[in-house]
Formats: sequence, structure tokens, C-alpha cells
Amino acid sequence: MSKEKIILGIDPGTTIMGFGLIKVVGKTMQFLQLNELDLKKYDDHYLKLKLIFERTIELIETHHPDEIAIEAPFFGKNVQSMLKLGRAQGVAMAAGLSREVPITEYSPKKIKMAITGNGNASKEQVAKMLQSTLGLKTLPKNLDATDGLAAAVCHFYNEGRVEVGKSYSGWASFVKQNSLPTSKGGAKNNPIVDLRKNKG
Repeated sequence: MSKEKIILGIDPGTTIMGFGLIKVVGKTMQFLQLNELDLKKYDDHYLKLKLIFERTIELIETHHPDEIAIEAPFFGKNVQSMLKLGRAQGVAMAAGLSREVPITEYSPKKIKMAITGNGNASKEQVAKMLQSTLGLKTLPKNLDATDGLAAAVCHFYNEGRVEVGKSYSGWASFVKQNSLPTSKGGAKNNPIVDLRKNKG
């Protein structure tokens, strides 16, 4: 069972979007690429979102990933930063969903835990562990790229486990999983969110 597949990992952000790609053959992974989309020179927030969408589409069309792993925004005190991060993540997810690529979200803590065994590890520790695991010759100046790669590696490590994170295979799946929960904690009987009802 040495089926090949490619995983694209994304660390979304409106200043820098980091991404990395790995190829999985059976139970082994190979490093393909890591890079970043630098958005610092742009002032317009909506232009940044457009560029994130376009770059993600370009990565999908160039590398044909079978799955996407994305870092979920962490909850910080700055509401504006959270909103911007959430939008960046949403736009990257929309790009993947529009191409029917399954997406799984992982919290920053879960990614750090998968890579280093420590959920509070620093970006540098994550990068060094990836360098060692994947045999990277050099590390990028900005570690957002290694954060994106870390999401892909985390997804590889979590494969086959139950409840690895939120996964979406398309728009219908996204809506179904983000609808209001039923009494049993699932969303099976409520695939569409009706904003007119169940506000309580």
C-alpha cells in the first residue's frame, strides 16, 4: 500500500502566509517545498485576501495536493488581529474548497505537539525539528514558511487517527460541520444553518 499523495500545509496570515509541501509514499514523507507569500508591502486588506486566494489556487494547480492542512487562528486578546487572521484562513480554505481538496484544521498547540512533543514549543524549535526530520539544508529567514510546512507534517503524523481536527471535503461538508449542534453533539440532522431559528 505505497500510495503516493501530496500534502499542502498553510500558515495563514495577512502579513506573511507561510506554506510547505510534502510528498507521502506509504509511511514515509519527503520534503518538496517551503516558501512564503510576503504581503507586508500591501496596505489594502482586501487586496491581501485576494492575493492569498490566488496564491493558494496557484499552489493547488501547480502541485495538485491531495489534502490541505491549515493552522487555525489562535485566540488572542486583539480582536482586530483575530478577525484578520480568520479572514486570511477563510480565504485560503475557500481556495481549497473551490478545487474540492479536503482540508483539515489544526490548532498551533496541536501542530507544535506533533512536531516537537511540546505544545508550547517556539517557532525556532519547530523549525529545527523539521530541519532534522526532513533533512533541510537551510532554514528560511522568516519562520512562517516552516510553520506552514509543520501543518503538513502534523497532518501526516495524525493520519488515520480519529478526531484529528476539523476536516472539510467541500462546501457541503464545511456547512454541515459548522451548523448548530444537535442534542447528541453532532450536526447530522441540521446540515444547513438557519439564522432565523435557534438563536438561543
